[in-house]
Amino acid sequence: MLAVVLIVALMASPPVWGEGEGGLKGASFVPQWVPQAQFAGYYVAFDKGIYKKYGIDLKIITGGPENPPTSLLDNGTADFASVWLSTAINSRAHGQKLVNIAQIIRRTSQMLVARKKSGITTPQDLNGKKVSIWSGDSSIQGLAFIKKYNLTVKIVTQSPTVNLFMRGAVDAASAMLYNEYHTMLNSGLDSDELMTFSFYEHGVNFPEDGLYVSEEKFAADPELCCAFARASIEGWLYAFAHTDEAIDIVMKYMFKAHVPSNTAHQRWMLAKMRDLIIPDNDTAHIGILRQEDYERTAAELKADGLIETIPEFNSFYKNCVKK
Repeated sequence: MLAVVLIVALMASPPVWGEGEGGLKGASFVPQWVPQAQFAGYYVAFDKGIYKKYGIDLKIITGGPENPPTSLLDNGTADFASVWLSTAINSRAHGQKLVNIAQIIRRTSQMLVARKKSGITTPQDLNGKKVSIWSGDSSIQGLAFIKKYNLTVKIVTQSPTVNLFMRGAVDAASAMLYNEYHTMLNSGLDSDELMTFSFYEHGVNFPEDGLYVSEEKFAADPELCCAFARASIEGWLYAFAHTDEAIDIVMKYMFKAHVPSNTAHQRWMLAKMRDLIIPDNDTAHIGILRQEDYERTAAELKADGLIETIPEFNSFYKNCVKK
C-alpha cells in the first residue's frame, strides 16, 4: 500500500516543458552494464512511457567495460548515468564535477563466498587463503572487509565470472547477492554448502547504484534532472508491483542486445533488487542518499589512499526526491 501511495504522489504533477519535438526534452542514460533486472526500473519506465509522461524523450545507452558511465558523463555522450557511490566519490575527488540526484540502492549486496568444507566459517578463517576480488573501484569494499579483520590473504583478480571459484582455484570469491551468488546456486552448489560474508552485515555498507549527472547539466536544468530521478523511481515501483510484466520487459531488451539469460535468474535479481532499493519496506526514503552512508564510504576511500580530500556532501548530493 505504501508503494501505491508513493506512486500516486510521484505521478501527481510531472513537469511539462514546451520545448523540442512533442514538447519533450531529449536526454540519454547509461547504466553500468548490459540490460538485466539490475536496471529493470529504467527499462520499465522507458517501455511504459513513464519518462515521456515526465517530459523526457529518453535514449538508453548500453553500458559495460567499453562504455564506462563516468566517462560517458564526462564527454557528454550520456546526460545521466548509474554509478556506484564509491566510484562517484572517487571521480568527484579527482576533479569530475558529477552530482548524485538519487541513491537507488541503499544497502550493498556485495559479499565474499566460500565453501564450508574448506574450513572457512569465520572471517579469520580466510587468513592465508586465496581470495578473488574485483579490480578497480569494485575492489574497495572487499579490501575494506579484509582490512577490518586484519586478514592476510592472497588476492587474485576476479573476472566477470565465478569460474575460478567453481573450479576450486580460489578459496573465496566476490559476489553480488542478486547476480553471482545466484549463478553459483544455479551451477549446482547448495546454499548449505556455502559460507557467505555479507559486507552489509559486517558493517562495510557502501551503497552502490545511484543516479548521476554533471554539475553543469544540473545547474542548467534542475527540473529535467529531478524529473528523470522521479520517473526512474516510479519505474522501479511499477516493476516491483508488476514483476511478471517487468521481467518480460527486461527479457525483451536483453534479447535485443543479444544478452543470454533466463527468466528465473532475472526474477531472482529483481526480487533482490527490491530488498536493496526498499530495505525493510521503507518506501518513505527511497532514492535518498543518507549523509552517514556517504561519509562512511568517503572515509574508507581516504583511508585507503584513493582520495586526498572528501568532497563536501551538499555539493555532491542534490535531493531530487523530496521537494
